Amino acid sequence: MKQITFILAACLMGTAVSASEPRVLDIKVEKFGMSWRVDVTIEHTDTGWEHYADGWEVLDSDGKRLGYRLLHHPHVNEQPFTRSLTNLALPDGTREIFVKPHCSVDGWAGEAVRVELQP
Repeated sequence: MKQITFILAACLMGTAVSASEPRVLDIKVEKFGMSWRVDVTIEHTDTGWEHYADGWEVLDSDGKRLGYRLLHHPHVNEQPFTRSLTNLALPDGTREIFVKPHCSVDGWAGEAVRVELQP
């Protein structure tokens, strides 16, 4: 079992985001046999059911969705928060993935965050 940890907070500090756009702070990727687990830490100014970070997706380098994690409720009092996507099947030869968070009001965040996978 290999674990790959990516601390992205320092890299993202200079990224301009609006107050309502969810921001990826950290991504951890772990391989289990033929599948992957992706843990994503997000920060967002959730205010309740009317405005919250409601999901994130894993994309390949062409922008094709490889997986999606629905966030079932607001995290008003839990910021930042981490949620996982398990049993993610990646095509053979995948060397990088991209993670992009979604907000219930503002939609998809600006740029996806790139994660390089180690063999």
